[in-house]
Amino acid sequence: MDINGAVCIVTGASSGIGAATARLLSGKGARVVLAARRAERLEALAAELPGSLALPTDVTLPGQVERLVTQTVDACGRVDVLVNNARQGLHVPLEELDPADLRAVFDLNVVAPLVGMQAVLPFMRAQSGGAIVNVSSGTSLRVFPGLGGYAATKAALNMVSQVGRLELAAAGVMVSVVYPSVTATEFHERLRAGHLFSGGRAIPRDPPELAAAAIAFAIRSGEAHVLVADPPRPIVPGDNEGWGALLARQGPGGATPQSLRDEDPEPSGRATEERHPR
Repeated sequence: MDINGAVCIVTGASSGIGAATARLLSGKGARVVLAARRAERLEALAAELPGSLALPTDVTLPGQVERLVTQTVDACGRVDVLVNNARQGLHVPLEELDPADLRAVFDLNVVAPLVGMQAVLPFMRAQSGGAIVNVSSGTSLRVFPGLGGYAATKAALNMVSQVGRLELAAAGVMVSVVYPSVTATEFHERLRAGHLFSGGRAIPRDPPELAAAAIAFAIRSGEAHVLVADPPRPIVPGDNEGWGALLARQGPGGATPQSLRDEDPEPSGRATEERHPR
């Protein structure tokens, strides 16, 4: 999809990856709709981005996502892109994992993106096309102690996204997933519970602009799975030698995009490094 001229909703836009994505998309000519709970931050960001719209939204509250999409269409006439970026971490060992925390994070990390997909679909179908990018996590592609609850929510988001990609293809809607690693944002200071597990070593943090570039790449290319790397790296589900080992392979009866069938399964460049995912 051409970003120039597109109407793009970005959730979690008040800071970090969301704010960086909004700036990048706006710089490429998109009209950006900023959604997050922190209204003052949204307004400050909107003042930087010509033609942007700030709509304070709590994506976990009933009706607010639907209102966000309706207000976007009322103001902009259409919605071309949804970036489901709002999320929260939960970094505690399973023995200490509070089920109430897991339910709350699942609601934000999985249910809210699903509601967003459902809300934009009628408009995208009427337009004969659109792009949805769900921001997942590298923790769903590797197994780390202390991250079971959070990684489980992101693995669920991956499956929702993969199934959505198949189900919505006939409507011209491309669903993509982007996988950040540890990023230099407020994310680890705003966990639902727990803390960043470093294993006693310094963990390099990617700039949020790197994740924003991967999101923009996913919008433009329509790739199903994109690892945050420099440059962004498409990854292949079921690739036992690379980052796609824990992604489900597509079942029989669905059409696999030619770009993924032809993708070299051997990762290269930054994507081959053993990194501590977000």
